[in-house]
Amino acid sequence: MASLALTSPPAVKIPSYLSSSSSSLFSRSSISFRTTESRSRICVSGYAKCNLPKAVNGNARIPIINETTIPKFFDSSRLEKSVSRNNTKLKLFSGTANPALSQEIAWYMGLELGKVSIKRFADGEIYVQLKESVRGCDVFLVQPTCTPTNENLMELLIMVDACRRASAKKVTAVIPYFGYARADRKTQGRESIAAKLVANLITEAGADRVLACDLHSGQSMGYFDIPVDHVYCQPVILDYLASKSISSEDLVVVSPDVGGVARARAFAKKLSDAPLAIVDKRRHGHNVAEVMNLIGDVKGKVAVMVDDMIDTAGTIVKGAALLHEEGAREVYACCTHAVFSPPAIERLSSGLLQEVIVTNTLPVAEKNYFPQLTILSVANLLGETIWRVHDDSSVSSIFL
Repeated sequence: MASLALTSPPAVKIPSYLSSSSSSLFSRSSISFRTTESRSRICVSGYAKCNLPKAVNGNARIPIINETTIPKFFDSSRLEKSVSRNNTKLKLFSGTANPALSQEIAWYMGLELGKVSIKRFADGEIYVQLKESVRGCDVFLVQPTCTPTNENLMELLIMVDACRRASAKKVTAVIPYFGYARADRKTQGRESIAAKLVANLITEAGADRVLACDLHSGQSMGYFDIPVDHVYCQPVILDYLASKSISSEDLVVVSPDVGGVARARAFAKKLSDAPLAIVDKRRHGHNVAEVMNLIGDVKGKVAVMVDDMIDTAGTIVKGAALLHEEGAREVYACCTHAVFSPPAIERLSSGLLQEVIVTNTLPVAEKNYFPQLTILSVANLLGETIWRVHDDSSVSSIFL
């Protein structure tokens, strides 16, 4: 019987903008969105540049927060009054899909990951045993359903069942990446709606609540018969973009397809209501996209393409090629979920994109690093959300 031990992630250098006591993951800059706190910045005639370093191309970076570095936005007296952080009834467990992210969340929350034994039998069956009591506790299970999707999903279901049978008071499935989210409707006859099926499985396993990041479509929340907290990772990416010397007049936000217009529009509003452009594409099959034309003006501008995920990168790369043909000066790609199915790495590193900005909702193997890649951590965001869910505090106020 093979065992998959959960180990601490390798040491990663903490970037200066996270180690500074004045920095904030959710700081607002003059080209992003409104703020209630002041922050030092350098402004030069229409340009905005906050005190964050530029991306170091060639080194994919995963910012990590330790227990002594709490973002100023989360450390305000107003939040301390509304959120209690001394409750020992909160338990945080990690699956095997993304233990590095789980450890970062635990560091931010000042907790230790719960002890759990997760093993694979020779025939592929999954075995889960909690190594500590969870009776009467509020349990949070961190497990994205990424590749291998079916195996990680089954592991999550078994973990939920183990907690329920161990008399946990509440069980929350923290799913940074929700697999099968794209199968949320029928586009042809005799198709399944797998997103609804997976939602039913999680509910029937015994989960009381789901916490998910940037679902492919908002209606997926309606597939669950239990409460769903939808966490938006936009503030993490916006805060990073605010560190760049980009004129607000030169910026244009681009939706890589018609279905992502609402997401791109919301992103553009946070960037001083930047103009919006849309790439019209026609898809001939799954994971196959063909760019047709561009709606909007990008000539001489810095184009920021926004999507929820990058899978094979066909949509992003073909869209970037079209933007360059239409006269865009630089093209950035921003997404939450770095799925990176082959041949995504070859396409993204072809030179069409100035930078590819993603988050660590999914683990990115070191072999998939390339010079233009920058990885941002959502550990603080998820950690704060978990605290608020546990203490019955407002989650939506994080994104105001």
